[in-house]
Amino acid sequence: MTIDLLTAENLHGILVGHDAQGVLPAVDADAFDLLLTTRSNAPRPWVSIKAGDEAKLIAAINRQPRAAPILAQVLRLGENLDLAGALAVESLAYSTLLGGAGFKTWLAARGELATPTAPSPLVRIERDDNQLTLTLSDPANRNAMSAPMRDALWDALNNVLDDPTKPSVLIRADGACFSTGGALWEFGTARDLAEAHSIRMARNCALLIDALGPRCSVALHGACIGSGIEIPAAAHLRVARANSWFQLPELGMGLIPGAGGTVTVSRAIGRHRAAWMMLSGRRISAETAFDWGLVHELVP
Repeated sequence: MTIDLLTAENLHGILVGHDAQGVLPAVDADAFDLLLTTRSNAPRPWVSIKAGDEAKLIAAINRQPRAAPILAQVLRLGENLDLAGALAVESLAYSTLLGGAGFKTWLAARGELATPTAPSPLVRIERDDNQLTLTLSDPANRNAMSAPMRDALWDALNNVLDDPTKPSVLIRADGACFSTGGALWEFGTARDLAEAHSIRMARNCALLIDALGPRCSVALHGACIGSGIEIPAAAHLRVARANSWFQLPELGMGLIPGAGGTVTVSRAIGRHRAAWMMLSGRRISAETAFDWGLVHELVP
C-alpha cells in the first residue's frame, strides 16, 4: 500500500498525507503534520474528509504561506515540551505573526470596530458549599474573550488556587454560547509585541485551569470559537451540550491560536487533528468533538 503525498513544495513545508483510497495504510505518523483519509470514522490520528475538503485545505494554507508553516512548527515543538514551555512557544509565534503581512492584510479588510459597553462583572462568582461556579457573563457580546474578560477569569482562577479550602470549580457561560473567542475590536491594538507576549504568559488562564487538575470542569454550549475552546480545553472534565460546535479560525487572520490552543487542543485530540482544525478553520460538531476527545461528555 502507498499513500499519496502532497509535496512539501505545494504546502510550504507542511507534510500532508492523503489516503485517497480509504485503506489506512501503515505510515509513520510522526513524519506528517496531517493525515487525511476518505474512510469514514477513521481512527486517530487520521481525519476523515469528504470530496472537496482536500482542495479547500490547500487553498486555506496557500492563502497564509507564512502563518501556516509556523503553526505546523509550533504544534511539532509543543508536543515535546511541558505545558508552560509549549505555551511560551505558541505565544512567541503569535507575537511574531501579529507583525506579519497576513495579519495586517486581514486587519485592513476588517476596518475599525467600536468597543462595545461591557457589563460588570464580566465573570460572575457564586459559591455553594465547596463548589465554586465561574460564569462568563457578557452574553450581549457573545462572551467574547476580551482582555478584561480574560483578566477577570484569571483573577478568579488565581483566587481559587490560593483558597486553602480547595473548592471544586465549574466554568460556564450565560447566553446563547460559551464564547466566540477573542474580542475582534481588540485585534491590532497591541503596539509592543514583546510586551503582548509577556502579558499573555502572565495572564494565561489555561495554565491555571491545568493547575486545578480534577477540581476543574467546564460546561460548554453553542459556539466555542478560538479562545472559547482553547482555554476550556485545559480543564480536566469538559462537558458539552449537543448544540455545541467548535472552531479555530485564526489562520484566516494570518495568526495561530494564541490563548493556548496549540497546546490544550492538541493534547486533547492529537497534533494531527488539531492541525486539521487550525489549518482548515472548519467547524466540528459536538459529536465529532466527543469522538475525538475534545469533550468528555455530551448532554441534551
